[in-house]
Amino acid sequence: MKAQEFEELNVYQRARELTNRTYELTRDSAFARDFGLIDQIRRASVSIMSNIAEGFERGTNAEFVQFLYIAKGSAGEVRAQASIAFDQRYISREDYDDLTDRCRRISGMLNNLIAYLRQPRFAGRRTQKPQYKSLAEELNEILKKG
Repeated sequence: MKAQEFEELNVYQRARELTNRTYELTRDSAFARDFGLIDQIRRASVSIMSNIAEGFERGTNAEFVQFLYIAKGSAGEVRAQASIAFDQRYISREDYDDLTDRCRRISGMLNNLIAYLRQPRFAGRRTQKPQYKSLAEELNEILKKG
């Protein structure tokens, strides 16, 4: 089966789960009063998803890689904000560990995807949509193994 849309990418699906978990945790009564931190952590988690999607829809591997690096940075941002939330006792140790573990896994998946796209056989190659879909299929297989 070929991945025809970014929603089929495993890393995108994990980022979506992280975003949903982030929204769930920020609805808690103690956390819900810290509007600034809620806005930051939600925006950072949404940024991971958004940058994977935007990069996938671009026409070159170089642009895709650029957006994957931004997504990776946003995963780090979520981890930092989760630390603040834990320090302020907005979330439990279990929730903190869950968020940071999800972010680390997503970062690892993004690293693998970036490394794969930067291989010489793909570097600088302008892709057409049908070829790009085949590449997405290959990437999903690699990410599932990793």
